[in-house]
Amino acid sequence: MFSQSASAFHALVERIDDAQWEQPALGVWDLRGLVGHTTRAILTVEGYLALDDPGFESVPDAEGYYGRVYRDLGSPDEVAARGVEAGVWLGDDPAQAVHDAIGRAMAAIDAAPAERIVSIGGLGIRLPEYLRTRVFELVVHSIDIANAIGVPHGQPQPAVMATLELAAGIAAMRGQGEELLMALTGRRALPEGYSVV
Repeated sequence: MFSQSASAFHALVERIDDAQWEQPALGVWDLRGLVGHTTRAILTVEGYLALDDPGFESVPDAEGYYGRVYRDLGSPDEVAARGVEAGVWLGDDPAQAVHDAIGRAMAAIDAAPAERIVSIGGLGIRLPEYLRTRVFELVVHSIDIANAIGVPHGQPQPAVMATLELAAGIAAMRGQGEELLMALTGRRALPEGYSVV
């Protein structure tokens, strides 16, 4: 699913006009910063698989990643800055840079054992679970990008469904499952600014 989601993201990036890269996109990011941040969902796969297998699993699943690791990976300002840096890294041909990054990430995935443990900040998570987090990022931010430029996001339906499932799982793990369920079934609205990440 990661490959299909990444390919859909690449196809979306190909639709961005040169004049759109500096337009506002999400929060502090212009479109280049948002695409840069989203590209990190691919770059980190390559980068983390280049590290040694830590030999232990301390984060059991993607829900645990968002509950335990995600919020410890940096402040919102640091996350925003990394997105801007990745946007600069995209260079003059962002679509080609994304295409090449996908190729390297897929080569690293194909070369790794199916249950390879990925090291993230001294913690370990199995590769299939880490890839669930990458699909989540690709889907959510592809929708953000599509909204910014006014085109369909193009993410495959199974990836959207998996992202919804993970979002609900994160909410349930944080004790917010009932709150989310009531909103999804029209019983009551979510609080302003509600987010599972």
